[in-house]
Order: sequence, then C-alpha cells, then structure tokens
Amino acid sequence: MRYAISSNVYTRFSLLESIDRIHHCGYSALEILADFPHVSPLDVTYHEVKQVSRLLEQRGLSVSNINANTAVCVYPMAQNNGETIFEPSLCNRKEEVRLQRIRYTERCIDLAVEWGASCVSITSGKCLAGNHPDRAYDLLVDSIARIMQYAEKRNIRIGIEYEPGLLIENANEAQRILEVFDGNSFGINLDIGHAEVLGEPLAETIQRFGDKITNIHLEDIRGRKHYHLIPGEGDIHFASVLEALQSIRYDRYITFEIYPYSDDPDGAAKRALAHMLNYNFTH
Repeated sequence: MRYAISSNVYTRFSLLESIDRIHHCGYSALEILADFPHVSPLDVTYHEVKQVSRLLEQRGLSVSNINANTAVCVYPMAQNNGETIFEPSLCNRKEEVRLQRIRYTERCIDLAVEWGASCVSITSGKCLAGNHPDRAYDLLVDSIARIMQYAEKRNIRIGIEYEPGLLIENANEAQRILEVFDGNSFGINLDIGHAEVLGEPLAETIQRFGDKITNIHLEDIRGRKHYHLIPGEGDIHFASVLEALQSIRYDRYITFEIYPYSDDPDGAAKRALAHMLNYNFTH
C-alpha cells in the first residue's frame, strides 16, 4: 500500500505548482483533480499535458487516480438547474447533458493513459427534479456502459464513488451497479469517510468490495458529519482500516482527500502523511 494525496486540497495553486508542493511534502504520488483549477479535460492543450508529464517525471511522482468526480469546468453555471457541483451528470435526464459528461470522462481516460494512472474515478450525480431514481439509474448504467467501451480499450479501470446525497450513495447501491458489469475494469473508488458517515462497518465494507477497489479515498470523520478531516482528528479507527486492506492484499494507492484544508495544504498534507506512517505502512 502506498500513500498519495489528491490535488483538490491545492485549489489555490495551479496543477504544476501543486505537483511541486506535493513532492516537497514528501509524497511519491498524487491524485489529479480533473476540474477547475487544475485541468479542464475538454480544453487542455497538448503542450499543457506534456508539461505535466515532464514535471511528474522530473519529480518522480506517480498518479494514483484521475479524479473525475466533479466537472465544474464543463458546466460552470449548471445552466440554472440548481446543481453546480455534480452536473453535467451521467444520470441527467437530458441526453445532451449526459453526452457532455461522457465526453469529459473519455478525455479523463486519455489523461490517465498519458500520466500513467491506472484508474479514473466517477460519481453518479444527483436525481434532479423530474428525474425519478429508477429512470436515473437506467440512464447511469447506459452512460457507464459507453464509458467502459472506451476505458477497456485503453486498459484503464473506472471506479465509481458513492457519496451521501447522490443517486449511488451507499455500499448496497454501489454493489448493485457493480454487478451489472462483468470483469474487473469497472470497480469502486472507495471513500472511507463516506462509509463512516453512513454508519457502514469499515472493515466489512473493504472486504466486501475486495479486488473491485480501484483506489481508496481517505480522510477522518467526526460524529458522522460529512466533513473531510485530516486523519487523526476524527473517530475513524485507522488500524482496523489498514488491517482490512491488508487482509484483501490491497496493493494500490491510499489517497488522502482533505480538500477543506486549502488554506494550508502543505501543513495538511504533512500531517496526514505523518499520522498514517505511524502505522508502519510504506508510501
């Protein structure tokens, strides 16, 4: 198991600046936010992509995951539909909106290939007004099927992340959609904090998904409040989490997702890593 940190805690810096800062904080890997202000997948130029590739190589950094969970860069005003974070979503009732998100995700897959990431994380989006959950679920499955055709040809795994409040918001719903697709290319980007918020048993949840886990998002949670804390500042028993990951022989990245600390991202990055290294796992 190896530790990485999501660049989404560095939203006050460019992606190139974030890569440098993450390197200087002692990391050997990062997750890249495929959204404003780090990279807009549909608009990024060949030159900009190659700049990132060169800097990653120079700093000796790997990419744990391309975080395609939000796409504000595609849909900044959400076209007055009342949702500004998860739209355009893969379950939106309008086909042209879903196609925007599919194209965005395909470009994220291209970036994963270029930057050496093995996986891309996605979310379902929310059920907006007029889009019944049953219909939204069918639309989501169709969208993922299209994405998987693109991803499998490029040997990139897609991990859906469940989150409270979304169409796919818990482990049972994630399990249901995982069973729709054969093979190991479609899995789960398991956010430990989300499971904690939902009151799901963490060790059992990890063991339930096993080799379907494409990447781990890790943060602490206090009082089951959905606010991402630095590990060690909440209620999660990380020794049990790491033991469960060891039991399934998890050998991919544990990625800190502590975006609320954008005022002091370096300090948060160092504290998160220092706390988890107390458990004698390499990074």
